Amino acid sequence: MNGKVIERLDALGDKPDATRDIDTTRQPAGAQFWLRGGAVLAFAVVFAVFALTSPLFLTVANLANIVQQSAVVGVLGLGLTAVLIGGGADPIKGGLDLSIAANMGLCAAVYAVTLRAGATSAEAVGLTLAAGVAVGALNACAVLGLRILPLLATLTTMNLCAGLELVLTQNTSVPASSPLLGWLIDEGAFGIPHMATALIAVAALFTLLVHYTPFGLRLRASGEHAQAARAAGLNVRGYVAASYLLGGFAAGLAALASSALLSGSSPGAGENLLAVVASALLGVVFSRRMVPTMPGTLLAVLFIGVVSNGFQLDNVSSYWVNGVEGALILFVVATTALLRRRHLGTHAHD
Repeated sequence: MNGKVIERLDALGDKPDATRDIDTTRQPAGAQFWLRGGAVLAFAVVFAVFALTSPLFLTVANLANIVQQSAVVGVLGLGLTAVLIGGGADPIKGGLDLSIAANMGLCAAVYAVTLRAGATSAEAVGLTLAAGVAVGALNACAVLGLRILPLLATLTTMNLCAGLELVLTQNTSVPASSPLLGWLIDEGAFGIPHMATALIAVAALFTLLVHYTPFGLRLRASGEHAQAARAAGLNVRGYVAASYLLGGFAAGLAALASSALLSGSSPGAGENLLAVVASALLGVVFSRRMVPTMPGTLLAVLFIGVVSNGFQLDNVSSYWVNGVEGALILFVVATTALLRRRHLGTHAHD
């Protein structure tokens, strides 16, 4: 029986959004439609308003700048989305990584310090990515080995990363330059920065891995239907651990983007956790099944980037961006909770 179930999962793994065939968390279709439609409409309205209020908004250079400035939060959001998918949607026991932004700050410090110590660019990149994955492994050990709630485990790791970053940099900016950083901030075809292209490429790779491979199918099954996945013979703990490793790897990649934008490691570079959480949660409303997805997270990141850029062009205080991000998180969490209660109420009357 288990072999047949696994064979079925492998067959589904070749189809986009394959887990819809084993979904047991159906939400009211009408509510989903209006929520998704409202999200797309909000994106369109915000885009149109900024296009009307600023003649610079729709220029190719500005749109490319939005994507480039969204690169750090975007890559971190993709990593957090992998953790959310692997751990499930439970707000307490589900997937969560509050350390991912601090991990990025630590990785940026590792990159800058190793370059300053005389390491080659390739060695610095390898150590940076290894540092990110190591923090992801630490999170996996704390959550799966010590059975600490992800909220508490990753909060502790966040403080650990922040402390190690201060030790490495002595709380000062550490300049860094390398051919890779220079290439990232250079412009490519049509004047589009390579970093903007890199964000799209990373999003495509994460989308391919998580949504179009058997590994991704099993990862989602481990998060959404853990008991059924165990019955099918899947190593659920292994897939959950892999999601934290993916998050750590994303933190390492984001550190390279951050180092390019800031010309090195700067104190506070990892203090964008709110934007990362907002993008991962807001991405839910851009998916068909109201679940975390990589394309949804990318759209959410660009939405937040458009809001931030539009505020700058209209000379609106950047402090409003944090307020918008907080409001978006509240909106998504409240709406998801409402849909879940309606779903449970519907089943209670069946």
